[in-house]
Amino acid sequence: MRRAIVTGGASGLGAACATRLRGDGVEVVTFDVSPGADYAVDVTDNVAVKMAISEVGSIDILINSAGIVGPNKPLWEVESFEWRKTFDVNVNGLFSVTKAVVPGMIERGWGRIVNMASMAGKDGNPNLSAYSASKAAVIGLTKSLGKELAKTGVIVNAIAPAVIETPMNAATSPEVLAHITSLIPMGRMGKAAEVAALVSWLSSDECSFSTGAVYDISGGRATY
Repeated sequence: MRRAIVTGGASGLGAACATRLRGDGVEVVTFDVSPGADYAVDVTDNVAVKMAISEVGSIDILINSAGIVGPNKPLWEVESFEWRKTFDVNVNGLFSVTKAVVPGMIERGWGRIVNMASMAGKDGNPNLSAYSASKAAVIGLTKSLGKELAKTGVIVNAIAPAVIETPMNAATSPEVLAHITSLIPMGRMGKAAEVAALVSWLSSDECSFSTGAVYDISGGRATY
């Protein structure tokens, strides 16, 4: 049985991915700062990340879903600590967990890594500069790492959802939420289970000739 870590696995997209992967027969371990996770891990804490991964053992699949929206305000009103916190969780945390599991995947000759980016990382959402920039960084990291691991059996891809019905987006201001939903031709927010279905394929043997790619799941918002 393959073993997966899902960061941010206690709620939202992470929880949906964990449920779907368990249904696929994968042993899933969740990391989160929220109650209900298998391991209470803050992905920005390198020591905690390393300790938890050493306890879990060999990891075949990593779903990097931990993330925060960050400040909802114009860039010139964003405080430095707000900017840093957004990058600490969305980029630096992803880096730490990924760095810790990749060597084992290379050694075993098989691995799947799926990074949660966002349509904001491609288009940029107004009043979400820190979030948009952090998700653009996730996309760049995915493309680079996918090339680095291309001949190892370890595949790395990213997903770029448009706005999805999750607790995280409940924290987004109504004005911002209305704007980004209005950009979706289907006229609705996506569902977490729809994202989890794509993650299921990207985590499987069937995904064998795609790496360093960004998969839109946007209700038609982006087609490039």
